[in-house]
Amino acid sequence: MLNKRISLIALGMLSATQAMANDQAESKGFVEDSSLKVLLRNAYINRDYKDGNKDKAEWGQAAIGTFSSGFTQGTVGVGVDAFGLYALRLDGGKGRSGAGGIDFFKQENDGRANHDIAKGGAAVKFRFSNTVLTYGDQMPALPVLSYDNSRLLPESYTGTLITSREIKGLELNAGRFTAESRKSDEGRDSGGLKSINVLGGSYQFTENFKGALYASDVEDVLKKQYVNANYVLPFNKDQSLTLDFNGYRTKLDNSYVRENGVTGDDNKIWSLAATFATGPHSFTVAHQRSTGDSNLGYAYGGYQKDQGRVGDGGNSIYLANSYWSDFNAEDERSWQLGYGLDFGAFGVPGLSYNFAYVRGDNITTSTSEGGTEREIFNQFKYVVQSGPAKDLSVKLRSSILRVSQKSSEYNVSGNELRVFVDYPINIF
Repeated sequence: MLNKRISLIALGMLSATQAMANDQAESKGFVEDSSLKVLLRNAYINRDYKDGNKDKAEWGQAAIGTFSSGFTQGTVGVGVDAFGLYALRLDGGKGRSGAGGIDFFKQENDGRANHDIAKGGAAVKFRFSNTVLTYGDQMPALPVLSYDNSRLLPESYTGTLITSREIKGLELNAGRFTAESRKSDEGRDSGGLKSINVLGGSYQFTENFKGALYASDVEDVLKKQYVNANYVLPFNKDQSLTLDFNGYRTKLDNSYVRENGVTGDDNKIWSLAATFATGPHSFTVAHQRSTGDSNLGYAYGGYQKDQGRVGDGGNSIYLANSYWSDFNAEDERSWQLGYGLDFGAFGVPGLSYNFAYVRGDNITTSTSEGGTEREIFNQFKYVVQSGPAKDLSVKLRSSILRVSQKSSEYNVSGNELRVFVDYPINIF
């Protein structure tokens, strides 16, 4: 059924009334609009687990090269996108690697992590008016299929994606992907994905109000729907209040429930965040709530092949209370107090700070009810503003996570430290 819907929406995209300038008509050519970029990333994550669990840490150096051509001129333009990825392990050998939440380098059968990773991918793209069809290896960023780029190397997917912007303010997406490349492994189909269909779009109703609806179907795993509403209320040029609502509904397939020993098959989770910005300061209050009978809570990401997870992208969690913990357990309710500061107002442009305190309760596991967890999150980020190292960023992030004994089946206590240094280079 979803395949049929994707076909129908694709035809609708191509026949939509043009209400914007025709991007293809303004094409400068395959070479003239092309770009080549390289991102050098040095990343380190350390997790100091509590309650007798072994500590985990990984450190690596990566080079992420991306090429994007322009489109040939004519009614239908043709172009190519490609990427090449390489990562070298600097630390995290036997005994320290293997944490699913880090996953820089996949472990071999002897428990040792790979010494390095090298892989690449390419996709061909076609543009008609303001609609682009891309086939091949891609990094989709949709609420129901969002690739993970928060570790050493990014995930990627192989398949077809149509993106249409024929009407001002409206973006429509429809796609089908049949392979997933794990961020810590070299194989093109190392994630074990059978297929995932995605469909949806977003619309800018007014200058201050935007909404989105998306759906996905991961073959033999689950069906998922997503809704978003975002409203910005400006008071003056320096003050505003942003209200952001996000919600997911997931329904696990019966075969997945049976084969993975899961209890229950449905989950609903939503979050509502209110952020007041005044000058360089921002203050956030958020509430998030998970309901349903699935002991997985809100299921997303991971890899089906050897993790028994979903396979729809490690960033497919557009929710307010997602830091180290996602606060997405069965029946969990969580509250957040957050603060942000832009040091540019104090003579240090490029430096920012973010803090959050999140507390969750009412967690249900197979052995208990009423479990709790709490996290203290801190992050400093600095982006070089000028000179030879312009745009180089340094991000220092820490989390203190404490989980009650009643919730130990769902999560584990620990202290986490992340240090990321990213240096983007524009070759042309």
